[in-house]
Amino acid sequence: MRSEKLHISEDIQVLLGKSAGAFLMSYKGMKVADFSALRKELRGTGSECHVVPNRILRRAAAESGIPALAELKAPGETALVTGGSDSARTAKILKGFVKIRPALGFKAGVLDGKRLDKAGIEVLADLPPREVLLSMMLGVLQGPARNLVTVLSQKTATIVYVLQAIADKKEKAA
Repeated sequence: MRSEKLHISEDIQVLLGKSAGAFLMSYKGMKVADFSALRKELRGTGSECHVVPNRILRRAAAESGIPALAELKAPGETALVTGGSDSARTAKILKGFVKIRPALGFKAGVLDGKRLDKAGIEVLADLPPREVLLSMMLGVLQGPARNLVTVLSQKTATIVYVLQAIADKKEKAA
């Protein structure tokens, strides 16, 4: 392999190594201005978009230990989108661009070493933001404790009401 291709492969390995998710996009017929707009919006999430040769991408994925991406056959031109701390947010941005610009399309993706098809990427894109998911999980975890406190306070209140009724009855009798 020539030295330029080796450097490209090493750069792709670095990109794949610092990202939990990677998305392969087809971009045939996409205008430069649209590509620039996509890159600008992805930059806000910490993601990057690069045009990569398929053969070098497969080799870099194999050397990075991502067999799901190394074994993938993705014909045609490929744009690799990697990075960002929230892969769902990156997928959401890509899904929005796919709707607006039909020249851009999903080929496949990888999330935590597992391959995603087009439908899987769209499901990932439809997930709520990370903060919302965390707050939902916190609510689920707090639910049993909140229910226990409610039950215990109702039992305590019942005892207090019974004692108050007995005291009122004794007061009337006296």
